[in-house]
Amino acid sequence: MISGAINGEQALTIRAEKLAVDSRYARIMEVMRETEQQKPRLRRLGDQLGAWYTPLALAVAGVAGFLSADAHRFLAVVVIATPCPLLLAIPTAIVGAISLSARRGIIIKNPGILEQIDSCRTLIFDKTGTLTYGKPTLTAVICAIGFDRAEVMQLIGSLEQYSKHPLATAIVTAAKHESLALLPVAHVSEHPGAGLLGIVGGRKVQITGRGKIATENLPLPPFASGVECLVFIDGRYAAALRFHDTPRKDSRTFIEHLRPRHGVRKVMLVSGDRESEVQYLAETVGIMEVHAGTSPEEKVEIVKRETAHDKTLFVGDGINDAPALLAATVGVAFGSASDITAEAADAVVLELALGKIDELMHIGRRMRRIALQSALGGMIASIVGMIFAAGGYLQPIGGAIGQELIDLFAVLNAVRVALPTNKLQDF
Repeated sequence: MISGAINGEQALTIRAEKLAVDSRYARIMEVMRETEQQKPRLRRLGDQLGAWYTPLALAVAGVAGFLSADAHRFLAVVVIATPCPLLLAIPTAIVGAISLSARRGIIIKNPGILEQIDSCRTLIFDKTGTLTYGKPTLTAVICAIGFDRAEVMQLIGSLEQYSKHPLATAIVTAAKHESLALLPVAHVSEHPGAGLLGIVGGRKVQITGRGKIATENLPLPPFASGVECLVFIDGRYAAALRFHDTPRKDSRTFIEHLRPRHGVRKVMLVSGDRESEVQYLAETVGIMEVHAGTSPEEKVEIVKRETAHDKTLFVGDGINDAPALLAATVGVAFGSASDITAEAADAVVLELALGKIDELMHIGRRMRRIALQSALGGMIASIVGMIFAAGGYLQPIGGAIGQELIDLFAVLNAVRVALPTNKLQDF
């Protein structure tokens, strides 16, 4: 018995054969803990710049003081060289990016990913709920000889109004979309595992699965991807219905723009669903590399393998995706349906739209560009000041004033990150 399963009309006797610590949920939590402990630490932007700037400033100050034998020159160089652009500009830019993201419906939990997301060259997507809407849609009605599609849709749409099955909504929606008038239903019978049976407009209509009846002598279409139902009208085979989890309308456009606009080298689809379903989606949206039927542990191994070669961005929405979100360079939870997934992610996109993923990538790129402008601009100005101070042309008090002006420039430029802009999507 899988947790979350819905019981219909029957009484169940369930025997627990394992402890709670052996459950699937507990295994996922254990994988999450192991993955979090093994996740490598990334060098932050300020650390990378400070690694060479600080030794350079001290070296210039030391040489100037030694050659001139004047402590004032040493002091002047140290004062103008204070790394305030690093200490102020980069955090200011990060806070501005967090604020802008929040206004766009994106919650940043790990600010460090804003420095990393634009350099991710491998994007890995879960299937259900990310690239798809997460609900079935009727995609094909294959009618047998002698039956009209409109008639079949009218009859099954009328009957499915009274069904609790997840596919019923898809059928009724399709019938209404075709502007078919729904007929009165005289009798409805729906037993678990047996399908749906009813009298619609005086005709007997049955909707069931291929495995529920003898199909040897029926002119059925060949097996294909997706979920399938068979329709019988007055005891005769009338049609086969096929359902798919519909891709989001902008999925293909989003995938196609990643390489030219963001420099992405590889896009992968990793899902625990059946291979036929995953392959159907991959072909629809234009993804070449597919991994189907994967467990949470297998997802983690795939993400770790890819992260060893390039920085990765993983996008998922289910509990099964939580360990993989931790393993990726950047993990983004799509929606807030699962608290565990949101806890594991570096960022949470509240609005279920792929455009928000694109916005997050652009916010990270814009933040990094402005932060570098502020930090490097301030450092270059400080280096010029250090040269003047080392030559004796700048006194300590002048260095202090100059450093304050440099800091003001760096901070004011960094504040631009928080300003609203319309250039956050490019597909």
